[in-house]
Parts: sequence; structure tokens; C-alpha cells
Amino acid sequence: MSEIGSLARNTHSRHDEVAAATARTAETMHIQSVPVNVYESTGALVIVAPLPAVTADDVTVELRCGTVRFQALLRSAGPRSYLSHEWQYGGYEREVDVPDGYGSGVEASLANGQLAIRVLRGDFAGPLSVRPTTL
Repeated sequence: MSEIGSLARNTHSRHDEVAAATARTAETMHIQSVPVNVYESTGALVIVAPLPAVTADDVTVELRCGTVRFQALLRSAGPRSYLSHEWQYGGYEREVDVPDGYGSGVEASLANGQLAIRVLRGDFAGPLSVRPTTL
């Protein structure tokens, strides 16, 4: 067996282990609530939340009448024996009330493990679902 073939098999085997561990964890894990900071800017309500170890493709932001909800799927849960295990790489979710006067649109960005959501000023224009851009 060639060294390259052995490496490819080991890499594939490791990927399968991580995928299986992630699926098992996703079935039994508790969704993690996320702390937020919320403030008003000139044209938007801004919500900022830490989302470590996820990518923009893992995150969904949903604007509904009177609320904005965001969630991030479990990114990875490799088979490890933790000495302390207080958080997962994803499985985040939070819903935030949106005051009257906001909801004409929603924008989101994800950079350095921080999600920033802008709920635009104006009357609610209907439900929207967006993925954040990366900066």
C-alpha cells in the first residue's frame, strides 16, 4: 500500500468518525441559548451575539412580526474525552423581541465569531429569512 493511499484512507476514516460523532451529538444535545447585546442605531435595531466555531453557512436569521430569531447548526463534535465540556461547536439559538417601528428588513454579518443583525427601521414588511455575510 502506498503512503499516499494510506493517508487518504486515514483521512476519510477520521472524517467518518467526526461525522458520526456530530450526528450522535446533534440528536441528544440541548440547544445553547446565546447572550445578546441590543441597541438602536440611526436606521436599525442592532443585535450582536457571540457564535464561536460556526460559519455563515451554519447560521439562519429569521425576521417575524415582533421578533427576530437566529440559530446555528452544530458544526462539529469530534469524538473526544473531555475533562470539562461546557459548550458545543454550534447548536445555538435565540429569539429577541423587536419593538414597534422596526422590521422593514433584516441584514446580518458574521465575523470573528460574532453575529451582527440589523433589523431595519420601518413597518414590518413580512417574514424574511437570511444567512449572514462574512466580512
